[in-house]
Amino acid sequence: MLKGKALEQYSDLIIKIGVNLQKGQGLEISCPVEKSNFAVALTKAGYKAGASIVRVRWQNEEIEKLSYKYADINALTDIPKWLVDSKNDLVKKGFCYVAVSADDPEAFKNIPSEKLFAVSKAKAKALKKFSDNMMANAIRWCVVSVPTNKWAKKVFPLEKNPMKALSEQIELCMRINEKDPIDAWNKHIDKLNSRAKFLNDMDFEYLHFSNNKGTSLKVGLAENHIWQCALEKAQDGTMFMANMPTEEVFTAPHRERVDGVLKSAMPLCSNGQVIDEFSITFKNGKIVDFSAQKGYEALKQLINTDKGTKRLGEVALIGKNSPIAKSKVLFFNTLFDENASCHLAIGKAYPTTIKNGANLTLKELEKLGANDSSEHEDFMIGTTDLNVIGVKKDGTSVEIFNDGEWVI
Repeated sequence: MLKGKALEQYSDLIIKIGVNLQKGQGLEISCPVEKSNFAVALTKAGYKAGASIVRVRWQNEEIEKLSYKYADINALTDIPKWLVDSKNDLVKKGFCYVAVSADDPEAFKNIPSEKLFAVSKAKAKALKKFSDNMMANAIRWCVVSVPTNKWAKKVFPLEKNPMKALSEQIELCMRINEKDPIDAWNKHIDKLNSRAKFLNDMDFEYLHFSNNKGTSLKVGLAENHIWQCALEKAQDGTMFMANMPTEEVFTAPHRERVDGVLKSAMPLCSNGQVIDEFSITFKNGKIVDFSAQKGYEALKQLINTDKGTKRLGEVALIGKNSPIAKSKVLFFNTLFDENASCHLAIGKAYPTTIKNGANLTLKELEKLGANDSSEHEDFMIGTTDLNVIGVKKDGTSVEIFNDGEWVI
């Protein structure tokens, strides 16, 4: 269960390939208190790599739930200045940042969605400067995960040992079972980069997604867009991997050139609530209608967070034969589920998916079609029969996906 050698290899991957920590840098880790052993392993790996200091910020969903239940909404939405300053200080001092995403998918299912999203909106607004810096690669960051008890039971409710089952899946997705995990990741990155290069060479004007579930969506691409994989270059010139695991290549949609209907392919876990079997309709880039069989209020709150959450900020392509997709496991965790399926995101676009985007103002990015928001929420649309056609500026059509898999 991610212990011993496997835990050590995992931690080394995150430090050496994930944030690619350099000697003398600081490291901050955000981690559930339940996984203190993982935080210890990451701390050890950080210091071995030459970290000047490693700090851990603990998370506890039980305490959060009690706060949601008993605390006044005004107190909950009053985000303390010390928290905002501490996050911005990471950028100022050039820290690396590791976020451990291992939430209970339904931790807050009995909490009113209005309360959850009021707090989420307040946090997003207060921490927008930090979020913007992260998405512009001003610091090197990496989102990772490890099994927790409630999450494992949600994913494997019938297993005698859910933690073991989830651990084995994570080890497989993270390529820890390979003889040399770091070498395996380098080869995987080369493959993703070759796909991104093909898409960049094509310079498509828009993509068309369709399947038998009812998705028929035209996604225009931002001007000067760049396809990239999760291996990115930070502003200091050092390469890093923002998500581990990752199977995607992604870019920025044009905020005003998305039209049609999409049908969700997998549940979306957002703020401790599950949204499932949902549909979203776009016109001229804006969401004009939506529905959900489960979690409608949560979806409504998400879409209405700000004006940017009514438009798309990311389009990502993943084949149905990725290790995560082939596992046939529904993880109820976006970090994993988004890498089993082509996905979109409502909210902010990554400035790095626009040429010279990190050096452009928000107005300049918007003029090119990149969306801005305090949120960025991924959701899955890729099915085993998904077809994706790329259309160039001269009208030439190129098949990219057939029946859920790459054809390039």
